[in-house]
Amino acid sequence: MPEKPNLESDPSSNSKKKDPVVSLARYSEIGFIIPAAILLGFFLGKLADYWLHTKWLYLAGLLFGAVVGFWQMIRMAMGASKDE
Repeated sequence: MPEKPNLESDPSSNSKKKDPVVSLARYSEIGFIIPAAILLGFFLGKLADYWLHTKWLYLAGLLFGAVVGFWQMIRMAMGASKDE
């Protein structure tokens, strides 16, 4: 039966230092999540306002987008802290 390779002897796994490009990508993604979620909620609310002939659903969409954006940002921050 073949033996599993020893991952601890791999020189790339021994270094605790992460690639700065990976960190930059992760933190810039966090910066884009909140505005993207807010804008998506706003435009979906405006679309629902148009379809249903109301004038207040864009506020509900905006609020929902803000909540989802912050929730996703917190999830990503918690995942980043576990990786370190």
